Amino acid sequence: MPRKTHTDKPSRGSRTRSSSEVRTPRPKPKIDFTVEALDYKNVNLLRQFVTEAGRLLPRKYTGLPAHYQRRLGRAVKRARQMLLMK
Repeated sequence: MPRKTHTDKPSRGSRTRSSSEVRTPRPKPKIDFTVEALDYKNVNLLRQFVTEAGRLLPRKYTGLPAHYQRRLGRAVKRARQMLLMK
């Protein structure tokens, strides 16, 4: 005997969103520094992206693009190695 399907309920994957549920796109970050400023010697800039415990903030909080976030991580690690940061 064939299985009965419920046509009155929408299936899981084909859920449509109403106009009030439409996601707004994430705002693009306004980067107010140049790539050259993202250097291990620029400790004042690097401290903005590091917590009090010394951990690097994730992209979710910094809003930086991926390639800037990687450069930021490299610069912080180099500054720590040179004992410019803790």
